[in-house]
Amino acid sequence: MLLAVDVGNTNIVLGVYQGRELKVSWRISTNREQTGDEYGIIFKNLFAQASIDDSLLTGMIVSSVVPPLMFSLEEMAKRYFRLDPLVVGPGMKTGLNIKIDNPREVGADRIVNAVAGIELYGGPLIIVDFGTATTFDAISGSGEYLGGAIAPGISISTEALFQRAAKLPRVELVKPKRVIGRDTISSMQSGIIYGFIGQVDGIVKRMIQEFPERPKVVATGGLAALLAADSEALEIVNPLLTLEGLLIIYQRNSSFL
Repeated sequence: MLLAVDVGNTNIVLGVYQGRELKVSWRISTNREQTGDEYGIIFKNLFAQASIDDSLLTGMIVSSVVPPLMFSLEEMAKRYFRLDPLVVGPGMKTGLNIKIDNPREVGADRIVNAVAGIELYGGPLIIVDFGTATTFDAISGSGEYLGGAIAPGISISTEALFQRAAKLPRVELVKPKRVIGRDTISSMQSGIIYGFIGQVDGIVKRMIQEFPERPKVVATGGLAALLAADSEALEIVNPLLTLEGLLIIYQRNSSFL
């Protein structure tokens, strides 16, 4: 079995694969202060609750945009699972041709998403990942990573609103029944949800104009399902696209381990 771990700024998503089958997945909070022992206990407890025998793990792959956590995770892998994790980074065999000025600037999560998108859906593609930042990645019909756009994520945008506007309360991120809100909470929910959908649709529309043929548009990340329902641009929703990409990259590099 393979343990795939995607470390984001807000959440860590992990999944256990048996062959090509995703047996179980979890989403936990990212905490830069956690030690390897603390993460080991958390992971062990998750496995126990899912009745997963962690002694059957034969490999582990990690993509991370939080460098300070890598020491703790590598320590955890070796101490609690006796594994030497494969870390997504430069020099790894991904099969992705990165056509931007400085390929090393591309986040590991964006590379992993692109690899999964090409494998699962073919090109051309636009992948929208709803994380701490919202990223838009463009992949050509021949599988080249062309670049993209980065916007503030919905969570940090709304947090800035709460902090800067003293009389506005924190609200649950749910779709209101009406666009025209009749109280402060529903008005805020409308502005946040539909405003963000408008941003996504607008950026995707402009990106599509730069493709020679119309790309498929894939949404991933924790809030993908919530926003895709009312989006005109988002066509495919795969919240666990990054885990799929980690599996593919691990398989492509297994002969080098």
